[in-house]
Amino acid sequence: MRFRHSLRYRVALAFALLGGMVSLMLAGGLYLAAHKIEERLIDDTLTSELHDFVSRRQRNPASTPPATAAVKGYIRTLGEPPVGIPSKVAELQPGRYELYLGGTLYRVAVTDRDGARYYLLYDQTQFSHVEESFVVALALAVLIMIVVSAIGGLWLAARVISPVTELALRVRHLPPDGGTDALAEHFSEDEVGELARVFDRYLERIQAFIERERSFTEDVSHELRTPLTVINGATEVLLRDVSLVGRARQRVQRVARAGRGMSDLTEALLVLAREKTDSARPASECSVEEVLNDTVESHRYLLAGKPVEVTFDIRARPTLMVDRAVLGIVLGNLIRNACTYTESGEIHIELDADRVTVRDTGIGIPGGELGQVFERHYRGSTSKGSGIGLSLVKRICERYGWSITIQSEEGKGATAQLILGATKSGRQASVPSPSDTVSAAQS
Repeated sequence: MRFRHSLRYRVALAFALLGGMVSLMLAGGLYLAAHKIEERLIDDTLTSELHDFVSRRQRNPASTPPATAAVKGYIRTLGEPPVGIPSKVAELQPGRYELYLGGTLYRVAVTDRDGARYYLLYDQTQFSHVEESFVVALALAVLIMIVVSAIGGLWLAARVISPVTELALRVRHLPPDGGTDALAEHFSEDEVGELARVFDRYLERIQAFIERERSFTEDVSHELRTPLTVINGATEVLLRDVSLVGRARQRVQRVARAGRGMSDLTEALLVLAREKTDSARPASECSVEEVLNDTVESHRYLLAGKPVEVTFDIRARPTLMVDRAVLGIVLGNLIRNACTYTESGEIHIELDADRVTVRDTGIGIPGGELGQVFERHYRGSTSKGSGIGLSLVKRICERYGWSITIQSEEGKGATAQLILGATKSGRQASVPSPSDTVSAAQS
């Protein structure tokens, strides 16, 4: 199908159609010309034979009409009934005609001379056979012309399109950060060369944009990480102070959670801002179970005072080559949504070798809004967030080749499933250990 829609195919098809139309026009013209020449030759033969017939009758009234394999003649006296003349022939008036007699096609010439009517019939069978052979030859010539045109079109298209193909290959293998010769240097001053120069100008703009984005992400990395490190360090020191109790400790814990969340979010955004091929900072291997446990613990405060039980079903212990903060952002959004919108009942988390499933008994998502939850800045009728969380999750999944699905029924809860694809599976656990089941109400 790719070849069928390629430019080479279309050029070859155009050449084949053009060759076919031209050859058909030529074949039609040749056929009409040959047919006219055939008629002219037969008419000239009839004229000559008829003139000879009339001359002989004038010299010798007893001479008989011609009767050969190709020519037949008849004569009748005007005003008398025809004798021995086929009725179809006897009905003809002076002129030239074509008619069938006994399944044979004849060209007929009729003329009146000296009170008599002369009929001369010429058998066209031989000419018909020749004409049929000529038509077959013309049809074969048309087919040959179409095939030759198609082959010539493919050859010519390959020659004409080769510069475009070369340009496409050079563009495809351009490094993302530039650092290569100008494309226009490899092409002549024609339309393809102009296209290469347009690409060069566009690449310059893209490289300038990439450089600005790289500078921006480096500045963000430095300017945000430094104060966040200070905030996180300060909150850790404060939380070690045993004299800090009550509402003051709760406020510091809230600041600590916000600081950690901001650090993880900054790290995830910086990862998304980098090229996929950027290996300046390779990802390290992380345990999905550990990230999942840490994420649940960091969001447990959302269930304070709610009769909600959190249960785990650890069926495998996979690991991923991914930044821990990125995986934490994805799992954190799923778990935070489950904790936020579940007022009572259960949040059940399943960990398999290639996926994480989070089920809750919360308020659910209205059916009309389910298809829009991954849109940026979209907020449903029951949403309590800014509409960025799930859109960020979708971007991360697209970056790493993961997929996420959400199924929900309003008033009956929701099920979110994160499919991680290729992972390294750890040992299997067919039965959850006692520590894998925790009641949020008891924590």
